[in-house]
Amino acid sequence: MGEIQRPGALYQQVAAEIRSGIAAGEYKPGSPLPSETQLIERYKVSRPTVRKAIAALRAEGLIEVIHGKGSYVRALPAPAVTIERTITRTGKAFHTGHHAWEQAETPAIYRTTTTAITGPLLGLTEGEAVFGVDRLLTDPGTGTRALHTVLIPFATADKAEQLAEAPDTEPEQIYAILTAAGHKLTWHETVSARMPLPDERSTLDVPDATPILHTARITHGTDQRPLILEELRASAHRAQLGYRVTADSPRQLRAV
Repeated sequence: MGEIQRPGALYQQVAAEIRSGIAAGEYKPGSPLPSETQLIERYKVSRPTVRKAIAALRAEGLIEVIHGKGSYVRALPAPAVTIERTITRTGKAFHTGHHAWEQAETPAIYRTTTTAITGPLLGLTEGEAVFGVDRLLTDPGTGTRALHTVLIPFATADKAEQLAEAPDTEPEQIYAILTAAGHKLTWHETVSARMPLPDERSTLDVPDATPILHTARITHGTDQRPLILEELRASAHRAQLGYRVTADSPRQLRAV
């Protein structure tokens, strides 16, 4: 690589060249980048251009700047914990992958309304009343934190008095209550990654330029009607998600 000659902002070109070097293994994880002076000489650009390129790569999470030492290729450690998202059942009792996590704070119970995002997931229009419960969970083995939110529509709570009286019932117990009410439960879950909001960053202790994992699990009852919505958020550098995958048995055709 030599002097930059491609069109576009110079700092973006320099950042692209360094990014390519990282992807190609020229710069190993944990190793230092060339100094500012070396990069200036290599790409024939100004010091402000090099600094803007480094800032862009830092914002992407590819490098970290250590005061007094320079810029280093960021080493991405393996996640500290795997959150098993499979739901299992023993008799009337349900278990989830984070049932052994500890609650760092008392659950926050509140009344809220559906949004343009949560409403359709619950089969409701925007602005309909629901119970909300927020929990801050910690994994006792690694100290990893996760934010867990449950949204319970009033219609669901009306048909299960325990939920109207105690919305902060544990999710596993909610499944048991809904099953006892006559529902055959199924679940649908989506996973996304996004940059954290300021309060999520501080609560989950998310490093700079690091996304969070966001799962949305819908519990469906009879006729596939959505009953509750659970959201789980965790820092992507601390946690990964695990799922048990099974194949349905093929249905046997019988002559009538």
